[in-house]
Amino acid sequence: MKAVICGAGIAGLALAQRLDLQGWEVVVLEKAPGPRTQGYMVDFFGPGYDAAEAMGVLTRMKELGYHIEEASYLDEHGKRRAGLNYAQFGKALGGRLLSIMRPDLERALREHLSDRVDLRFAAEPVAVKQDQHGVRVTLQDGTTQDADLLVGADGVHSTIRRMVFGEEAQYIRHLGFHTTAYLFDDAEILHGMQERFCLTDTVDRQMGFYTLRDGRIAAFGVHRTQERTLPEDSRAAVRAAYRGLGWIVPRALDKCPPSPEVYYDYVAQVVMDGWSAGRTVLVGDAAHAVSLLAGQGASLGVSGAYVLAEELAGHRTVEQGIAAYEQRWRPVVEEKQQAGRNAAQWFLPASPLRLFARRMAMHLTVIPGVDKYLARSLSGKASALVAQGTAAQH
Repeated sequence: MKAVICGAGIAGLALAQRLDLQGWEVVVLEKAPGPRTQGYMVDFFGPGYDAAEAMGVLTRMKELGYHIEEASYLDEHGKRRAGLNYAQFGKALGGRLLSIMRPDLERALREHLSDRVDLRFAAEPVAVKQDQHGVRVTLQDGTTQDADLLVGADGVHSTIRRMVFGEEAQYIRHLGFHTTAYLFDDAEILHGMQERFCLTDTVDRQMGFYTLRDGRIAAFGVHRTQERTLPEDSRAAVRAAYRGLGWIVPRALDKCPPSPEVYYDYVAQVVMDGWSAGRTVLVGDAAHAVSLLAGQGASLGVSGAYVLAEELAGHRTVEQGIAAYEQRWRPVVEEKQQAGRNAAQWFLPASPLRLFARRMAMHLTVIPGVDKYLARSLSGKASALVAQGTAAQH
């Protein structure tokens, strides 16, 4: 059996590893010229943590991860107004919490691919044709790939989803935010960061900063907007959106790199009635982006790929495996998407009153039991599904 996976991101790489170990011939196509260097820090926990452990990649992820003492919310003068203790939160999760840059997570997954996996960069699909026997993918260079299964693991703006299921607009649920991330150097800012994730304690727009082991500073931003198109000049858009914020933000905006080095996108969910058509199936953000408001996008990418591979291995036909994957995984995704929509008002408060309420809520996490309630609310019920699949495997 042969699988062509489009997208060498988190979900695509995780699925490639699992299918390869099950004896599939696997080709991974990635339209980018090389591994991604842009992206932000993710808190990795929940079902993805369980799946990564079962896959044998968790140790490497821990090596590449970061120790963060606290997420600190600071006012325009740099004074701490509230914070979330990561050690306490991690303890409430049974220690199963990891902070890692998204490119480093992809690196760990790539390193765990065997030489049997054919990983091709600068390989862009331009056409898909399928029947009951299989699928053919035509690439930009005119070559083709024939397979028993085509997987779209190419993110929110999935090319495979567009070619097989239709235009992007019908599946995107905008949540009213744009987000950005970039890296820069500044020795003075670096000196005061320590092992903290520092965020502005602000209304309608927010920037966050943390230091990397190579001495650079990673910047993250999110702001409210109803604009549904992306700017041509990301750097100019970032500088305009966050101009006027205090603390170190002006220095960070001055250091914003050229647009090609800036990650910029709208915050949205992907909502579809079905994730498969014939021998084509979608995984990760291509199928069910939950948005950064919900968290666990990376976790669901790994665990969803894990579940798909297990269902394909456990059924006699590809079609049966795909159907079982969707039946098993859809309730998990829908729960997380609803949580993301519910979290919008707290993730980035729209008024001073809500900002004050968020501060008070974070102060309450020091009360015994509240931290565990928060951890359960964020991690959800999905881990049991991955654990179930792992037990069945053994």
